[in-house]
Amino acid sequence: MSKLTLSSAEKIIDTALAKGAELGVKPLTVAVLDAGGHLVALKRQDGASILRPQVASGKAYGAIAVGAGSRWLDENARTRPHFVQALNGVAGGAIVPVPGGVLIRDGKGGAILGAVGISGDTSDNDEICAVAGIEATAFSADCG
Repeated sequence: MSKLTLSSAEKIIDTALAKGAELGVKPLTVAVLDAGGHLVALKRQDGASILRPQVASGKAYGAIAVGAGSRWLDENARTRPHFVQALNGVAGGAIVPVPGGVLIRDGKGGAILGAVGISGDTSDNDEICAVAGIEATAFSADCG
């Protein structure tokens, strides 16, 4: 099994930010958490608003918490709001249930190594940048 390292987290972040520049998105913040929900690395671009680190981390944390990308949480927030509200209560309010939190897997369908959370532009663009960052490594992206 591969391991999520600081070096691989930095590569994910730098590639995600490059993808954002290519797309012309607003300033992004990218957080990479390990499988235990601990922060490995975070970068906040100049001009990103003050709560972006917490939102990015919350998207990644939510993905790890349920073992699915935060897009899954978004869908459930719409169809089962009581479930997502209870889940977020149990998590101490740390979950942000919108797209932009993507699981990092060891190979296709492999073990969860961590998650990337991005905040700054639309949730769809945040997710596109997260996937690009993960796919630049030997890992695979799982949006849920």
